[in-house]
Amino acid sequence: MTRYSALNLFQKSRDGHKGWPEAWRKPAPKSSYDIVIVGGGGHGLATAYYLAKNYGINNIAVLEKGWIGGGNTGRNTTIIRSNYLWNESAHLYELSLKLYEKLSQELNFNIMLSQRGVINLAHSQSEMHEVTRRVSAIRLNGIDSEVLTPDQIKSLIPIINLSSKSRYPILGGSIQRRGGVARHDAVAWGFARAADNLGIDIIENCEVLSVSTSNGIVRSLETTRGCIGAKKFGFVVSGHSSVLAEKAGFRLPICSQPLQALVSEPLKPFFDVVLMSGTVHVYLSQSDKGELVLGAGTDKYNSYSQRGSLSVIEEMMSASLELFPILSRLKVMRMWGRIVDICPDASPIIGNTPLRNLYINCGWGTGGFKATPGSGYVFAHNIATGEPHNLAAPFSLDRFAKGKLIDEHGAAAVAH
Repeated sequence: MTRYSALNLFQKSRDGHKGWPEAWRKPAPKSSYDIVIVGGGGHGLATAYYLAKNYGINNIAVLEKGWIGGGNTGRNTTIIRSNYLWNESAHLYELSLKLYEKLSQELNFNIMLSQRGVINLAHSQSEMHEVTRRVSAIRLNGIDSEVLTPDQIKSLIPIINLSSKSRYPILGGSIQRRGGVARHDAVAWGFARAADNLGIDIIENCEVLSVSTSNGIVRSLETTRGCIGAKKFGFVVSGHSSVLAEKAGFRLPICSQPLQALVSEPLKPFFDVVLMSGTVHVYLSQSDKGELVLGAGTDKYNSYSQRGSLSVIEEMMSASLELFPILSRLKVMRMWGRIVDICPDASPIIGNTPLRNLYINCGWGTGGFKATPGSGYVFAHNIATGEPHNLAAPFSLDRFAKGKLIDEHGAAAVAH
């Protein structure tokens, strides 16, 4: 193709995309709503969508300080699974996985769900005992999970290193075959368009500056786009939950820490599962564009930084080479950071607050993306009825005073 014909083709393609309608409206904020959701990520948009769909409430505003999909929803490794140890977590994440399985059809938006299977590796006899225990607990909750032998892992991932001379030899593992990945920004866009179609106002570039309260309720929010009042408010702001709660006059038992990830240069398809290892501490999958997506644990300090660091790249690549020596010449293309809110028990907070008309959904740590539709579903019930959904009741804020913690620090053998 000549340079002229290529330019002509580009011009025609560009002209053919003129006049496309926006996926959702850009309304000016009204002075008052029935419900205001603060946080335009996946959880906040899902909450607004289910409020309108399930409860017929559509006089709702979703306030997002940036742009839709620009926060943690667009800064994660896209993994979806429900293989959690404790009953409370298992039931909530399983609800989310079941909603994910039908989400493309429900929203009429392709979220590119790929249920390719999630494998957790075991590198010692004690880890194999723990894998067996977890698989049994998961299956007792009616959720799919299987123990794998090294040969079964090799059949699923032919290039994996199974040498007994490895520093951390692979003795087996587990798999949830219904687990996988989805396109993170497509989830946000799909919920945003569906919510907009139900009459919900999505207000971007609208940061909450202060919270006006009196007599135990929230009266209004002062934002960068004016004062906005409502009968009820929901805070769903991953990374800044404690900051916003402080503006409303109460404290949360939360630490905010950076979580980093990276993607490699594109490669031909060779890796069609999600692999996680708690011992060498890395998890990875291959995107539709061929990039390897790698993540690990949170940084060991509190921070609101969203920048990466060379030490994290080195640690993740070192862990990957333990499993796949063949990747030794792989080039890193880009990396990023996100801010995650982590509770003492690594489980979320969903429910009522000390203010009677304010509800909060936060503290998902590193597992927020996989919970997106389920989180929105149960939080919508809480806001609409004033009472927690039965699946969300164990995750109330007062569990810390009662000592009823749900310890998921080692969720499915890796803190992710």
